[in-house]
Amino acid sequence: MGRLALAGWPISGDHGPVGQAAVLTLLQQGDLAPAVPRLGGMARANGVVIVSERYWAFAGTDGSLREGRMPVAPRALRAIPLARGLVRLAGSLSPLFRRQGVARGRERLFLAVAIVAPLLLAFAPNWIGLSAGLVTTVALMGWLLRGRTLFLHGAEHRAIAALEERRLRDTWHGAAFPSRFSLRCGTNFAALLMPVAVFGGRFWPLPATAMTPLVVSILALALTMELWLLVQRIPRLARVVLLPGLGLQRLTTREPNVDETRIALTALAAVLRRELAHG
Repeated sequence: MGRLALAGWPISGDHGPVGQAAVLTLLQQGDLAPAVPRLGGMARANGVVIVSERYWAFAGTDGSLREGRMPVAPRALRAIPLARGLVRLAGSLSPLFRRQGVARGRERLFLAVAIVAPLLLAFAPNWIGLSAGLVTTVALMGWLLRGRTLFLHGAEHRAIAALEERRLRDTWHGAAFPSRFSLRCGTNFAALLMPVAVFGGRFWPLPATAMTPLVVSILALALTMELWLLVQRIPRLARVVLLPGLGLQRLTTREPNVDETRIALTALAAVLRRELAHG
């Protein structure tokens, strides 16, 4: 069966058993749908998360399936430039940080420290900030890239591309192989964030204060999200602006086998079921 085999069918989900026939039916509906939801996702060492604006689902390598709702920010906040980017970024982490989400307690604590640490280190002396930042980065990369994460990351991209190309069933059966690279991957966001943050730090127009590093960091995140969403509306521009991130995906993804791709497709089918029912 290759590197990774599905633990077995039917899968036990939050909404009852999900058999292979049910998944294939949902995939066929996705192939025939005139319009489909815009999806994103994340890979973990033990499975794949697929998210839409309203729902998320996690399909595990052990055959488990968990589902939940995405948080909804106030409409007024979603209309404010820069603030809406931070809200969107925070919302994307919801499946990890919710009590009933896909991460355990210690893992949630580790991720919270990894996210907050760079902001707090902005107030530390340079040598402390650099040292602690390096340790945090290495630890976070080790967490992100452990186990089968790289292969499942490629599977996540392939499943979403299969939906957009209406080749879900063919991809399930191994007859189609949509790209494992994605313009909407978080790797692209990270690659875009680095130059924005450096530029903001070097050319900050106001007098420097103790709060300046923190303000610059938050504004860099917000501005990068705005740029990231903007360039994605223009595919030709996106392929140029996001080229460094697409290149990095050769390191952060690996070619998935059919079983790994089916895990991602199972999570996608769960989200698709709820989106189609929502109307």
